[in-house]
Amino acid sequence: MFSKTRVTEPGPRTQPATEPEAPRKLDTSFDVPASPATQSTPRPRTAPSVLASDLTVTGNIRTQGDIQVEGTVEGDIRAHQLVVGESATIRGEIVAEEVVVNGRVVGRVRGLKVRLTASAKVEGDIIHKTIAIESGAHFEGSVQRQEDPLANGVTPKLAAPARKADEAAE
Repeated sequence: MFSKTRVTEPGPRTQPATEPEAPRKLDTSFDVPASPATQSTPRPRTAPSVLASDLTVTGNIRTQGDIQVEGTVEGDIRAHQLVVGESATIRGEIVAEEVVVNGRVVGRVRGLKVRLTASAKVEGDIIHKTIAIESGAHFEGSVQRQEDPLANGVTPKLAAPARKADEAAE
């Protein structure tokens, strides 16, 4: 498991007196990524941030980590993973790799994996790569599958309803 090396042993080192050891050069070269967004190494998993049921947040929330919302959020949320608790209400757009809705969401949901549980109430469009809707979930809106729903943060709008010929003449 662990072993002592000459570097960590206490006391004087005993070496043969024949040749002195050449000084060692430490390799201090390393690559520094241009920005955290371009970093391709996996980040360590941490516990999710939890917004308690008695908490109301007005404004946008953005993190690269995981969030569990039990309270009310009036604003957009962007996260790695988002869990909307049964007592939670979110009014705004949700963008996350994985979204699990147990509570209420009023606004657009964009995610690679989106899951609406039986207690979910969603009013808004869902743009996803994969989706699961459990029996009993309430959903009003449109569902659109995209290969990369998180790309650019821009989703094409649905086509406007066709106008009648007599309305166009007015």
